[in-house]
Amino acid sequence: MLKEIESRRSIRKYLTRDVMDKQILNLIESARLAPSGDNTQPWNFIVVRSAAIKNALIAADHHQKWMKEAPVLLVCTADITCRRKDGPFHLDENSSEPELKQIIRDAAIAIENLLLEAEHDGLAACWTGWFDQKDVRPILGVPENQYVCGIIPIGYAAEAHPAPRPRRPLETMVYYDSWGNSIK
Repeated sequence: MLKEIESRRSIRKYLTRDVMDKQILNLIESARLAPSGDNTQPWNFIVVRSAAIKNALIAADHHQKWMKEAPVLLVCTADITCRRKDGPFHLDENSSEPELKQIIRDAAIAIENLLLEAEHDGLAACWTGWFDQKDVRPILGVPENQYVCGIIPIGYAAEAHPAPRPRRPLETMVYYDSWGNSIK
């Protein structure tokens, strides 16, 4: 798996080649298998192929026109009712519910599984999140108890994988037993 982790990049140019439903379901299966706190599994996915809906999502996601090239957009939401039943809820970027942090964390794990599986399957993807809930929810009919965690274009890369970006060395981020006890 380290190979896919090392080679995965955010791709922003896609071929016009279609992605089969079976491939998309395989990506979502990898997300479904992700761990979550108390096994709550808060994630849900909306598969978007409609040009009109894609265009609306792209407009809501700061008009990132490159997203239009991807044949599929996967939208991941996280459901707060898996942690709290006492709604009503209105989740947005300013919500103070501590459970919101938990469901976003769990959905992020699922999305990363999906991104790594895409890389493994020869597909390209890019996790986007430059949108406000109030702009994305109405496009897809997403209820208030769901937090939209990401819009993920999926397709086949029409560009070479960019070179790896610099990473911090391990010795700058690993401590033993307490903060500041570094690798010798």
